[in-house]
Amino acid sequence: MRADAPITVPALRRMKRNGTKITMLTAYDATFARLVDRAGIDIILVGDSLGMVMQGKANTLAVSVDHMAYHGACVTSVTKRCHVVVDMPFMSYHVSPAEAVRNAGRLVQEGGAHAVKLEGGAERVEVIAAIVNAQIPVMGHIGLTPQSYHVQGGFKIQGRGDAAAERLMRDALAVQEAGAYSLVLEGIPKELATKISEALDIPTIGIGAGDGCDGQVLVVQDLLGMDPDFQPKFVKRYADLGSVINDAIGTFIDEVRTGAFPQDEHSFHRKRRGGPVKEAPSGKYGPTDTDAATA
Repeated sequence: MRADAPITVPALRRMKRNGTKITMLTAYDATFARLVDRAGIDIILVGDSLGMVMQGKANTLAVSVDHMAYHGACVTSVTKRCHVVVDMPFMSYHVSPAEAVRNAGRLVQEGGAHAVKLEGGAERVEVIAAIVNAQIPVMGHIGLTPQSYHVQGGFKIQGRGDAAAERLMRDALAVQEAGAYSLVLEGIPKELATKISEALDIPTIGIGAGDGCDGQVLVVQDLLGMDPDFQPKFVKRYADLGSVINDAIGTFIDEVRTGAFPQDEHSFHRKRRGGPVKEAPSGKYGPTDTDAATA
């Protein structure tokens, strides 16, 4: 596969067969999606985690199909290589398979999704099969399922007991049999995640599930250390952008108050009669100095 070739469902299946680890990160807007795509990540997840990361809620339950379609469209408008998966939010696939297909179709048509992701095991096989039958690829998700926040009593590790582990294995096999092309394993013991990954033909993507999965996913803001108050055990920070951003904003405040910003190089000027126009840096959101002079 060429380095710049788009990542597809068959490509992800080949990666599992070849033993190539799969990388997945979240993105909810065009700016982050462009950066993640250019960096070479395989999958972008437009997760309903945006309810917490972008909306500031305590959980994901208030996120709607409209929200997911909007953020999906923001991401897919700029991506070129990544496989883009959009989450099906709470209550978008719980009522009936027919409604689930309609909502999944919206995420493809309006959000540009290449695939959708939904939570649940054996209880979701009819829904998964219906969406797959509508020619929409489905990524499953078992273990710690955030949409089951109240049932599971919060964000708690799943599958630690023998009975619970056996149930998750049955769920994984059922999701695969229903037609899902991949499966997220969240918040389960690494030994169990490894066993499930070895038992399945489809690739597994782990988050808080150890290194035996076929790939790994993190929320990009967590990876970049943008929230100093949030660092669960399964997250590794690869940068401390929270401090960098805080320092940059503090410097901006100081320079505005002291008059150090803006300087002449950041200002526009009237066109001088008979003389050249002084050029100023042009930006994505603002006019060039030439534009200002001729407006």
